[in-house]
Amino acid sequence: MARQERAIRTRRTILEAAAAVFDERGYTSATIGEILDRAGVTKGALYFHFGSKEELAIGVFEEQLAITLPPQACKLQELVDSGLALARRLRSEPLVRASVGLALDQGAMDLDRTPAFQMWIDQNVQRLGEAKAQGELLPHVDVADTAELLVGSFSGVQLLSQLRCQRQDLERRVVVMFEHFLPSIAVPAVLARLDISEDRGQRVLAQGRVEDREPERVPVEQRGTRPVAVREQVAGSQGVAAVREQVAGQDEALPARAPSGA
Repeated sequence: MARQERAIRTRRTILEAAAAVFDERGYTSATIGEILDRAGVTKGALYFHFGSKEELAIGVFEEQLAITLPPQACKLQELVDSGLALARRLRSEPLVRASVGLALDQGAMDLDRTPAFQMWIDQNVQRLGEAKAQGELLPHVDVADTAELLVGSFSGVQLLSQLRCQRQDLERRVVVMFEHFLPSIAVPAVLARLDISEDRGQRVLAQGRVEDREPERVPVEQRGTRPVAVREQVAGSQGVAAVREQVAGQDEALPARAPSGA
């Protein structure tokens, strides 16, 4: 067990070093020697975990999704949570920042960057597919096209935020993106109950960490609490606010599921 924990720590150290060097030098200019010096490990230790510089890059890519968020009854809420949590992690976790930067590094001509985007697209396809199966999406929504559009939109939004203010306003910009994006895909009754507030990502990340420490903890949804209502006073939120007015006073939850045994 101690050996396994040591191996996990060594792998993490190598990834963090590689991410820092990729971020500072770019993938093409970065060398294994520089990564070894930054990590303070032997060449044998590095090649035990990663067979090449490209495998190191893939390991950095995977950090975008290397987190478990609390499950939600509403799958569109999970989609929102993943976007806002990633926005939060981009501001607070250097390894995640390096992962996104590496994926968008157009100078990395000898690196196949498609896996970074494909992993993210696949995750969104899964959540959107589950949302459609639960009746949360409008009939016209194409799951694959929507997943790709969301990935492209987030990539552009975070890049603009980086260029303008080092991502200091990223969560607000992602909220605005969702305020414009969700009305075109979500059933009105579901849309009105989504929590897309700016601090949502921070809250679900904190909840996920607590649940990792306390596996027996009962999720909030199973204790009968309701999701926080969507914020209405965010730029571009008129579409969501209008939907909220249409369903004001109604007490319906998510689309009803068929009784067991039906």
